[in-house]
Amino acid sequence: MIRAALSRYFPALAAGLALVGLVPSGAHAFDKAPVAVGADNWAPNEDDSWLFDLRSGQYRLGDGVRGYQTPQGVCVDLADMVLALDLAVRVDKKLRRATGWVFDERRSLMIDRETGEVRVGSASMKLAPTTIRDTPAGWCVDLDSLGKWLGVPIAADLSNAVLRIDAKEKLPFQLAAERRARAAGIRPQASFDLASLPQATRPYQMWATPSVDVVASAGVVADKRGGNHVQARYEIFAAGEVLGQSFDARLSSDDQGVPDSLRMRLYRTDPAGQLLGPLKATHYALGDVSLLSTGLVAQSAPGRGAVLTNRPVERPDSFDKTSFRGDLPAGWDAELYRNGQLLAFTSPDGDGRYEFLDVPLQYGANRFEIVLYGPQGQVRREIRQVQVGMDSIPPRETWYWAGVAQENADLIEFGNRRQTWQRGWRGTLGIERGLDTRTSVAGYFHSLMIENIRRNYGEVALRRSIGPTLLEVAGSYADDGGSAVRASWLAGFGETYVRADAMRGWGGFVSDRFINNINGLYQISVDQSVKLGRTVLPLHFDVAKTDRRSGISTLEASARASASFRALTFTGQLDWTRTKVPVGPDPPDNLTASLLANARIGRVRLRGEARFALSGANADSRMTMIAEWAGKGDAEWRAELGYDRGLARARAGIGYTRRFKALQLTGFGEVASDGSVAASLSLAFSFGPRASGGGWRMSSEKLGGRGQVIADVWMDDNGDGIRQPGEAALADVPLTAGTAFVDAATGKDGRAAIDGLEPFRPVMIGIDAGSLPDPYIQAALPGVVVTPRPGVATRVVLPMTAAGEIEGVAMRDGGNAIEGLSLELVDAEGRVRATTLTEFDGYFLFESVAYGRYTVRLAKAAAAALRLDPGFALSAVPGKAGPRVRLGTLTLKPVRSAAAVQGDAVQDGGTSARGPPEATDGGG
Repeated sequence: MIRAALSRYFPALAAGLALVGLVPSGAHAFDKAPVAVGADNWAPNEDDSWLFDLRSGQYRLGDGVRGYQTPQGVCVDLADMVLALDLAVRVDKKLRRATGWVFDERRSLMIDRETGEVRVGSASMKLAPTTIRDTPAGWCVDLDSLGKWLGVPIAADLSNAVLRIDAKEKLPFQLAAERRARAAGIRPQASFDLASLPQATRPYQMWATPSVDVVASAGVVADKRGGNHVQARYEIFAAGEVLGQSFDARLSSDDQGVPDSLRMRLYRTDPAGQLLGPLKATHYALGDVSLLSTGLVAQSAPGRGAVLTNRPVERPDSFDKTSFRGDLPAGWDAELYRNGQLLAFTSPDGDGRYEFLDVPLQYGANRFEIVLYGPQGQVRREIRQVQVGMDSIPPRETWYWAGVAQENADLIEFGNRRQTWQRGWRGTLGIERGLDTRTSVAGYFHSLMIENIRRNYGEVALRRSIGPTLLEVAGSYADDGGSAVRASWLAGFGETYVRADAMRGWGGFVSDRFINNINGLYQISVDQSVKLGRTVLPLHFDVAKTDRRSGISTLEASARASASFRALTFTGQLDWTRTKVPVGPDPPDNLTASLLANARIGRVRLRGEARFALSGANADSRMTMIAEWAGKGDAEWRAELGYDRGLARARAGIGYTRRFKALQLTGFGEVASDGSVAASLSLAFSFGPRASGGGWRMSSEKLGGRGQVIADVWMDDNGDGIRQPGEAALADVPLTAGTAFVDAATGKDGRAAIDGLEPFRPVMIGIDAGSLPDPYIQAALPGVVVTPRPGVATRVVLPMTAAGEIEGVAMRDGGNAIEGLSLELVDAEGRVRATTLTEFDGYFLFESVAYGRYTVRLAKAAAAALRLDPGFALSAVPGKAGPRVRLGTLTLKPVRSAAAVQGDAVQDGGTSARGPPEATDGGG
């Protein structure tokens, strides 16, 4: 049982209460306050006293709440609760009355002990003789009665001396605790280097049974224009390991359920760059691959072939552009956002892919989000981070890239897939070298099939960082005599980002960038964020000019704005095009407006897309509005309205999705204004091998394309990190995976599965310590780092151990207390496990410290600021024999000047040794 361990705080609490007028000065003095014997002859005594920690979720409130165990239950000190919850309540002991309000000014509180009445708002209730007891500390209120007055449930955990408040809605004290936590997050915090943490690896195997994602749908369409037909489609994606390599395969069908293509890939990816021995490759692949893009010659292209590179896994192809490509089933749409602003949206092409090519990059941080929307309300998100700046030019490093592929051809194709543009085999070999921290140079050789003609190119590029800008100049020469040059410039000035690009070709130069007789491309764009009150409005403007050898010139301009207002987010864009021709009248200008909006109204999420033709001969207009809301259980509803001006048709649809643990089932129906109707039923599920025990598991979450982790959590009684017979598994332990939200907790066997992890991106798997039901049981490790691979599960072990506390008092050499000193708790492996600040009287406390060997030391910045000896360190070993370690008074010496040290050395005859810092054990 934890008794009044922090009793030395009581005078401070009394003084604070007196200052704010809550209780008279001296009300907390044990030897002066009156003590009354209750109606049941109970009187306060030391054996019944408690000091509780008041907790709400992961937050600790106040500096402790005193209480007593009474025959009727637990009572707690009212003044301590007022301070901890920051209540606007005044206690007047002379009048024996407390008045104020709790959490809401409309919820008034009046306690009148003279009349024996309590008023809470408009409700009135009588005081029982044992509801409030007089103790040396003040009024001790029955815990159940106090919970009713405050309107929040308060439960006492006597085994851990904790009072818990679990409110359905966040109350002011909880919101204040969250604000303090966010404020603390802004300050520099001790962070873990992932490389220094324990690592969990999964060796490659000759055969690892793959995880499989299946999506199948069947539909019936009665179209007044297109006729009646039945559709049946499926897509199967599998990922696993074979011959010590990763592999994936994707089988898709046409609308009749007939296999259409089979894409397969054998590969390995290592972000650390340890593949193929001296080549130090980060990635190699054979099968269906994507080729590299460059500024003047090649665009990224899919096809069957092979690639090899040591470039960083997430490195963009070129410094000012990047490309995104992926699989997109029929009926799905894809949207691309950069830093929260919509850049583009697309539907699947004929090969079932989405492509966002040559996406412009801003100087600085670029956070891309690809959102995929399914026809029955499915939503998938992919996050990519791209940094552009001086740090993106690595000094004295050499990167290479090599690849060859047959463009737009799958590894295995079924039937005759006629292509209107057969481009054949192509290959690229490139090398890039960082000359210094600001300069790099690159060279490429290309062999491409363009317009059914084999063309070979050489391309060089020089990149230089100049202040807050990046400049790249490049040139290319083709074997047919054509040549081209390019200059690109990126700049970031505060909230203004500028991008300028110019390309020009001569001698009939033809490449992926110069097709359809193009010989000149010029573009400038500006991104500016405007602050309107509390709202930030990102604006984008760009102008582009295209010249062709035939004399045709096209001028394009666009303006885009994004805004968020509470639950509403929208992006609007205007696109204008003007074409000049050398002969005859110019075609009319095209002007279109696009709008994308997302909103949440109560439980309903709305998503709208609209495109309006404002002028132009070939312009079209269409709009769609989609509403999604949750039904009972794991069910979702979807309603859709749309209008297509070109077809002069409006349509309306309704869909229902039910998520089960093992699968997802969706039905959708649609009617149109011309009498057309359609209905579909789709099924989605994944299955894969169990991590242990054999057999299979099914899931409605994607298992094939994402990483998986199986975590085992148990109570490590002997602290060796190895589970022994008799060490019990722990259930209901919540897990974390980096900063991502994870809805995973261990079952009765102490095991939990975390799905949906980003492949080949290291992530720390750990215990959500703030959500543990018992604060005196903590994780023995800060976490285990895993680099997931698609389709296979990595096992991690997370031992738990009992937790204790480490406390002490920091004093200067002259005897003065040190307030606000930052202290660090370092484990045996040298990792900073916790930090704390000393109180006004020098007291510090490390709570919930897992049993083990630690060192308490001064934070370097704090030691320098207070001119204290930074070498001070003291060991502490909380364990079963002594869970609470009292370090006593720590006497910290000031930093000695060089002159003082030299003087001591002369006095000692030139041999001075510096002794260890003094520490006085005050009873530990």
